[in-house]
Amino acid sequence: MASSDNRHWAHLIQEVIIGAGTLISCFYIARQLLSRLDPDAGAKAESQKKALAASARLQSIFGGNQKQIEDNDAYSSDEEDEGRDRSGVRPEKEDLVLNSYEQTIAMEVVSPEEIPVTFNDIGGLDSIIDDLRESIIYPLTHPHLYSAHSSLLSAPSGVLLYGPPGCGKTMLAKALARESGACFINLHISTLTEKWYGDSNKLVAAVFSLARKLQPTIVFIDEIDAVLGQRRSGEHEASGMVKAEFMTHWDGLASSTTKAGAQRICILGATNRIQDIDEAILRRLPKKFPVNLPTAKQRRQIFELTLKDTRLDQSTLPDGKKALDLNMLVRLSAGMSGSDIKEACRDAAMVPVREYIKSTRGQERKPRDRRDRQRGAATPAEEVRGLQTDDFFGRRSAAPPARTESSRASSKTVEDSSEVGSTGSGSTEEVEYFDDPA
Repeated sequence: MASSDNRHWAHLIQEVIIGAGTLISCFYIARQLLSRLDPDAGAKAESQKKALAASARLQSIFGGNQKQIEDNDAYSSDEEDEGRDRSGVRPEKEDLVLNSYEQTIAMEVVSPEEIPVTFNDIGGLDSIIDDLRESIIYPLTHPHLYSAHSSLLSAPSGVLLYGPPGCGKTMLAKALARESGACFINLHISTLTEKWYGDSNKLVAAVFSLARKLQPTIVFIDEIDAVLGQRRSGEHEASGMVKAEFMTHWDGLASSTTKAGAQRICILGATNRIQDIDEAILRRLPKKFPVNLPTAKQRRQIFELTLKDTRLDQSTLPDGKKALDLNMLVRLSAGMSGSDIKEACRDAAMVPVREYIKSTRGQERKPRDRRDRQRGAATPAEEVRGLQTDDFFGRRSAAPPARTESSRASSKTVEDSSEVGSTGSGSTEEVEYFDDPA
């Protein structure tokens, strides 16, 4: 009798375990199947990751901003604290609430401290830099000073840098964000492109809503002609809606201008095809700065800035000429952009290194011990000769690039556009190619 009861209980426990295991297995199998049936499961997981990344991104920006404010407060008096304008203080991370679209745009936010470029790293564009300081940086950093005198003394709603490729437009944008201390949103066209109808419009709205929360803000659009080009009859409907949405939030009924003052948001665009930008967009870019090919004086400044950390040969050749003649380099580089000059310097710097490697190939070099260092033995870097003029164009097959038809068209576009409503002071003088005097 007892054995039959034991078998009964054992059978009952076995049934319970099997039943519980079956239910648990069914639960996990059903959850896995439902997750595969849910088309938004991956998007939800990606959204959570994006939210965490955006939160960490903004935390680094707000942390640096709050530390700077505390440091400034520590050295200010009570009277200065009472008269200080607090409109530029960004909100705390805990007070900032972002929707899913703003989180996407937040991944494009760049802190000013993360930008390594300053105006000192740009050569030959001093006049444009001075205008950028007066028209953009000062109104953003001293809003109370400008608003107290006139409502007209405010940062422009948009700034356009245009000119041939490689002349420093993107570097100016980076340095502008660094010097102004404003949040820098580096907006890419891929960020505003979504497969779902209407999502691109919501992302455009998120650009301006996030910029208002983080103001002062600079929204940089490189190659703005590809994003906000001319509207045509054969254009896709979604593209036209994105442009209309952008213009409405930029300067329209949806733009945020309160009684406290205009929003401190500046749209900064760069292009080498100004003729392809929509006229309504150009109207919203009142400040236009032509960044042309450098003149002889500007090319010399670029050479000096690029070669400042390079070992140069300061000796004199037997014929009485200098081993490194900057005047000769300036003449040979006529028609070249700043980027071309930098690449020419990079190629020339490899010539002495290449010669040293060829001369020491096959030779066994003993490691330098402490006694060699005490005797002042030359290191491999010290044994490499300095840079000479012939290293640029004499010993290489490459010659200064000729002015192609495309560069002529770009330069012609810059000259024509600078005559129509240009407020910048960039140089627009005609450059003599290959015979430009130093």
